Amino acid sequence: MGGYILAIDQGTTSTRAIVFDGNQKIAGIGQKEFKQHFPKSGWVEHDPEEIWQTVLSTVREAIEKAGIGASDVAAIGITNQRETVVVWERDTGKPIHNAIVWQDRRTAAFCDKLKKKGLEKTFVKKTGLLLDPYFSGTKLNWLLSNVKGAQARAASGELCFGTIDTFLIWRLTQGKCFCTDATNASRTLIYNIAENAWDDELLRILRVPKQMLPEVKDCAADFGITDPSLFGAAIPILGVAGDQQAATIGQACFKPGMLKSTYGTGCFALLNTGKDMVRSKNRLLTTIAYRLDGETTYALEGSIFVAGAAVQWLRDGLKVIKAAPDTGSLAESADPSQEVYLVPAFTGLGAPHWDPDARGAIFGMTRNTGPAEFARAALEAVCYQTRDLLEAMHKDWRRNGNDTVLRVDGGMVASDWTMQRLSDLLDAPVDRPMILETTALGVAWLAGSRAGVWPNQEAFAKSWARDRRFEPQMDETTRKVKLKGWRSAIKRTLAAA
Repeated sequence: MGGYILAIDQGTTSTRAIVFDGNQKIAGIGQKEFKQHFPKSGWVEHDPEEIWQTVLSTVREAIEKAGIGASDVAAIGITNQRETVVVWERDTGKPIHNAIVWQDRRTAAFCDKLKKKGLEKTFVKKTGLLLDPYFSGTKLNWLLSNVKGAQARAASGELCFGTIDTFLIWRLTQGKCFCTDATNASRTLIYNIAENAWDDELLRILRVPKQMLPEVKDCAADFGITDPSLFGAAIPILGVAGDQQAATIGQACFKPGMLKSTYGTGCFALLNTGKDMVRSKNRLLTTIAYRLDGETTYALEGSIFVAGAAVQWLRDGLKVIKAAPDTGSLAESADPSQEVYLVPAFTGLGAPHWDPDARGAIFGMTRNTGPAEFARAALEAVCYQTRDLLEAMHKDWRRNGNDTVLRVDGGMVASDWTMQRLSDLLDAPVDRPMILETTALGVAWLAGSRAGVWPNQEAFAKSWARDRRFEPQMDETTRKVKLKGWRSAIKRTLAAA
């Protein structure tokens, strides 16, 4: 089985390109960070042109490090930060404004206005999503309303809308392919996930002209061919999925009841519910896990806005650590008699609370509290928030019972201390895979299987390999005390919002 596959992993803070060989092993990696723009409090933007340049440079770097040429690459898969919005000119491909990032909260008041009109039930029923600034639809409305002439230009067909995957496909194919996949479409707040189509009623509510929307395809499909001038050869793009769905695929969570959680800038847990579109009663999201051969698989998702970002805050904001990996050893040295809780609501609280006005808070500090206690609190916050998500999932979908095994991925899972504490606080096993680049692996499999050079779904699932299983070691009394403290901290934070 030959054939190299290139995965483009366009994330929130950096872009990575990874070349996998025919045995699904990493042959070369390129990575480049890019600038975060914060024009106002709660606003987060990216420069689409800078993102595009990072894609070009990392792809070239990965191919070079793999020791191959572009003609050796059988296919490309693209995974991306979801919900981030770009609008560009159809004729020139030039963005009309910076990309508005998924973390951005500028449309909170507009979401509240729609809720007061009683429209949230309509959005939830059709999209599985809540009315929150997190999602693309209200960001797109803001761009059309605030960029001079944008509404009229969009109505006349001059402008294109897309999440990052669509923008990259447009650029890679030099405008020949204007498309997205079902997973990215499902996060826009304007896509009906039951009918698998853009929804006319929601488009009217948000004043979005239908002619500016991309075609929606399966996750494994023909997304065009790269212009040969970019990398030296034309390469077909055969797989696309939003980052969290790509990680679900990369973790081989193909059976209903399987669960994965990704720990990057934020934390996102997805529970495969199969063909059942489960309506959450606990403020989780109903979303598309993937769509293959025209068949849709659904998931329940819990979204946490701040996970690794809390570690970045310790490093760049408080400057109590020099590098992210330092947090594990620092947390291990923390005073066990101090129960310090960090509620990292830097950009509001996600599931299951959904409070965009909540802000970060620290509870339980004493004169003896120092960097070690801050580090432990930051890492434990991720674990506590994951526990909240799993409890909500079990209430919504009892078929999974309490017999949970959590498959984890993302940068934070390299920390043994964090994964052990996660298992302890969940009171459930946590499985860390051999390949931690599961997001890139997921879209690589979509592209590779479509190209016929990688195995089918069943064989791919069998190839999933575990690096280590973390089993709960914390006694029940200690766990209950710590969880009680966390719930108190959350309650106080929400009350202050």
